[in-house]
Amino acid sequence: MDSYQCTICGHIYDPGKGEPSMNIQPGIDFSKLPGDWQCPICMATPDKFVKV
Repeated sequence: MDSYQCTICGHIYDPGKGEPSMNIQPGIDFSKLPGDWQCPICMATPDKFVKV
């Protein structure tokens, strides 16, 4: 699974770690995140993320 970086604040979504602060468990692919998911740092939408 690929990691994705926010182009606004630089936060990296790592599927191996998930987003514990948002109750996203490890192993969830970026494409499988809930439809209302946003960057936990700057609240950017998923379309502002790029694969790294």
